[in-house]
Amino acid sequence: MKVALVYDRLNKLGGAEQVLLAFHKLFPQADWYTSVWDPARTPFTRNWRVHSSWLSHVPLLRTHHEWFPFLMPFIFEAYDFSSYDLVISIGSAECKGIITDPSTFHLHYCLTPTRYLYSHASEYLTNPLYRFIGRYLRAWDQVAATRPDLMLAISTQVKKRIKKYYNREAAILFPPVDTQKFTSINSSLTSSILHLPSSYFLVVSRLVPYKRIDTLVRVFNQLPKDNLVIVGIGSELRKLRTLAHSNIHFAGLVDDQTLVRYYQHCQAYLQANEEDFGLSMVEAGLAGRPVIAYGVGGACDIVVPGVTGLLIPGNDVQSFISAVDKFRSLSFDSGACRKNALSFAREIWQTKLKQVLKPYVQATTI
Repeated sequence: MKVALVYDRLNKLGGAEQVLLAFHKLFPQADWYTSVWDPARTPFTRNWRVHSSWLSHVPLLRTHHEWFPFLMPFIFEAYDFSSYDLVISIGSAECKGIITDPSTFHLHYCLTPTRYLYSHASEYLTNPLYRFIGRYLRAWDQVAATRPDLMLAISTQVKKRIKKYYNREAAILFPPVDTQKFTSINSSLTSSILHLPSSYFLVVSRLVPYKRIDTLVRVFNQLPKDNLVIVGIGSELRKLRTLAHSNIHFAGLVDDQTLVRYYQHCQAYLQANEEDFGLSMVEAGLAGRPVIAYGVGGACDIVVPGVTGLLIPGNDVQSFISAVDKFRSLSFDSGACRKNALSFAREIWQTKLKQVLKPYVQATTI
């Protein structure tokens, strides 16, 4: 069976690496197709068989693809998939718009319907030119959404968006999570080795505006006896440092082993924004730690209220202060947190994906 995998763009690290790596592990001989590829910025793809467009050879376009969204439909429609038995597109933008022969099965694994055209259009289409281009792209996207033979959603929230924006049904297949790194690291190491406070709350995130990290900083500015550790970097780092009081600690980027230890020794993990899924919440659970999350989006699929954490109705400062106060009076079983998180393991995802594909693909092994 000949397989092709298609992703919107492979030119920067984002939140989908584990998903892409899981597909590559399942289909190691597959060809990859994308609009823009920069192996220097996506080192995990260097040994993949990647086919990319001419945009990859123009430095400005390779790093600033978002300036030219109107080119993407032409790029993906130009690829020839006639020699493939199975094509799986993975993304949140234009890759689902590829054109396949009737004999080729096309599965789209939807991370979310195109964010800048639908759910977050008001944040992206901020001037008349952007709105004009957006109308053209939305019309094309509506056609593109009819092309996959089957769609899968990564969460209940994404399933609802697919129905709302594309009027299509989609089964849910939660993203794969690498659970092995949480079993192969010595959990006996104490937080003192990490030069951390003896107790702290944790957030792991890119420091960009929509992640609402500033809300959490303001929360702990009002909770001087509690500590907050922030793992990650981003455009908001300088602003957040200026805003933060001395009980808030910025760890920057850390390696996987150190990150696991950050999770293992925190009191609870905090999630302030709406996520399509929310990998970090699952990782906290794998470390046996509860989650305090804004109760929308992927958090509703991951957190079991009162068992593996708290879901709160608002994501303002006072809501999180009240949630932290409530958290102090509760106890959570680390075994229950871990058991729940293990249901998102990559091996389970792989088995379920094979079950989805089996009726549609003639192959002795998938």
